[in-house]
Amino acid sequence: MSPPIRNAMTVDVEDYFQVQAFARCIDRAAWHSMTPRVEANVDRILDQFAAAGVSATFFTLGWIAERHKPMVRRIVAAGHELASHGYDHTRADAQVPATFAADVAKTRSLLEDIGGVAVRGYRAATFSIGARNPWAFRVLEDAGYAYSSSVNPIRHDLYGMPDAPRVPYRPGGGSLWEMPMTTLRALGRNWPCSGGGYFRLLPYGAFRQGLSLVNRDRPGIFYFHPWEVDPHQPRVADCGWKSRFRHYTNLSRMTVRLDRLLRDFRWDRMDQVFAKQLNAAASLTPASAAPSPA
Repeated sequence: MSPPIRNAMTVDVEDYFQVQAFARCIDRAAWHSMTPRVEANVDRILDQFAAAGVSATFFTLGWIAERHKPMVRRIVAAGHELASHGYDHTRADAQVPATFAADVAKTRSLLEDIGGVAVRGYRAATFSIGARNPWAFRVLEDAGYAYSSSVNPIRHDLYGMPDAPRVPYRPGGGSLWEMPMTTLRALGRNWPCSGGGYFRLLPYGAFRQGLSLVNRDRPGIFYFHPWEVDPHQPRVADCGWKSRFRHYTNLSRMTVRLDRLLRDFRWDRMDQVFAKQLNAAASLTPASAAPSPA
């Protein structure tokens, strides 16, 4: 009997005031004056992972890394993968190629200098690589990244590329791999099964069943944010009911749910779960670049 499939555990390292849901009501110019909570939250997550014996990938904002260098080094020292989330959570599809290239190159260099390790992975803010900016993959490859995990093959009002492959693929046949977020295919559409707000909003049993179905033939990718384990974070006023619902619902249950998830499935870093694809990238041919959606 083969061992259970390992899934990729990932954390998008950003503070509560940097999320897309609050982009219209929190001025970026005010970020520096807000009391940070990310470091304490990341430390809680590191302790939780250590207790469960889990290694993960931390997609980290350069803006955060500059201000929390010891935290970044603790992530690396604990055996986790350090990866890029861009510099300051600017959407990739809101940038032109030259600006995006500067952003991802700057962030990779910054993280490598602070963490003392190679940075191979990237995740766009708010999964903002899709049909409007396919050029971003070539920019990432040119900047030295080995993989991206920036495409979410679902329909959503803030992001989504429902026609994208649902399994790892090489956009345009280059060496860069895209590891899309996990979905289930049912009733003629893709359904999210990769964590985030859906993990807090839906019953835990439903998510566990969905990931179990995915694991019949492939690994899944799970993601969450440090602010999601922080039910006592400041409440942002005047941001609309939808933003408040998405951001604050079930924060108090997140840590317990995460403990269950860590027990119920096997987990590892992105670069370990997808080592076969990444290690074989140089020998693959363009003809095998883009598998059809499963």
